[in-house]
Amino acid sequence: MKVLVTGAAGFIGFHFAKRLLNEGHEVVGLDNLNHYYDVNLKLARLRELGIDPTTVAAKRLVRSTDYEHFFFIELNLEDALGLRQLFAEQKFDTVVNLAAQAGVRYSLENPQAYLESNVLGFANLLECCRFFPVEQLVFASSSSVYGTHQTVPFSTEARTDTPVSLYAASKKSNELMAHTYSHLFGIPTTGLRFFTVYGEWGRPDMAVMLFAKAITRGKPIRVFNHGDMSRDFTYVGDIVEGMSRVLTQPPTGKLPYRLYNIGKGAPVRLIDFVETLEDLFGQTTERIFEDMQPGDVQHTYADVSGLERDFGYQPDTNLRTGLEKFVEWYQTYCSLSKPNVHYG
Repeated sequence: MKVLVTGAAGFIGFHFAKRLLNEGHEVVGLDNLNHYYDVNLKLARLRELGIDPTTVAAKRLVRSTDYEHFFFIELNLEDALGLRQLFAEQKFDTVVNLAAQAGVRYSLENPQAYLESNVLGFANLLECCRFFPVEQLVFASSSSVYGTHQTVPFSTEARTDTPVSLYAASKKSNELMAHTYSHLFGIPTTGLRFFTVYGEWGRPDMAVMLFAKAITRGKPIRVFNHGDMSRDFTYVGDIVEGMSRVLTQPPTGKLPYRLYNIGKGAPVRLIDFVETLEDLFGQTTERIFEDMQPGDVQHTYADVSGLERDFGYQPDTNLRTGLEKFVEWYQTYCSLSKPNVHYG
């Protein structure tokens, strides 16, 4: 297939683009390379995909030196004309939207960024899929849409009308917009609600990166809600395996729209996560227990039975194995000897 992967310089986008290329697909990666976190990390990911950062320029397609069938373009989803031109020229079979303004807490500081990227940008993408038909649009939603929902595990059948952050609200809006376009224009669409993803090349604002930075530098770790929190931590390799399976079988029928949770299906206490990370680094650090942060939730727990039923999805990377891979990468790429790249 010829696949457009938006957010290709991001954490999950980078891993998924690499997976598609290794499977023999042609991939066009798109990213706006914004400065939400250090752009050098995004450029480092692109180097791993064979893209020379010095050749990257706005709205220009650059070819990889390592992967014959990988191309990259710096482009904003908010740029409706630029996006439409890209679709007209490339004629994609499949679109995977992983581009978004991420982060729950940042949405309290800069709500406009979420409206522009996550709402307007996604609307532009839907319009392109409407006028330049694709076999399937796969888009990233989030476990944050469950908000204050209390019944666990979280099921896609549960109500999701109580978001507690603008980030969550923007992701819920994506689900509603995609459903509407699927209903009106027959666009085959699959939404994936990601649960806390961790692994190599993660974002500096993610919990595992913040904890690793504190542990390796002997700094205290901030533990919110006084430690009474758990997350359905999911290794990124399991995530891309599930995504790869979804691409093989687009939805069909009168309403070709579907929605899945994609996670581990086994929540872990935050304290246990920290202790495992400390053990792997061979260091311990002080904990500072604090109240719950605005926009945060106490527990997440994915019901992944839908993906198991339809695609045989079985996330089999246990926490220790996943963190071992993360720690090996972190010690290699995030050393203090690399002052120009701020990984955490």
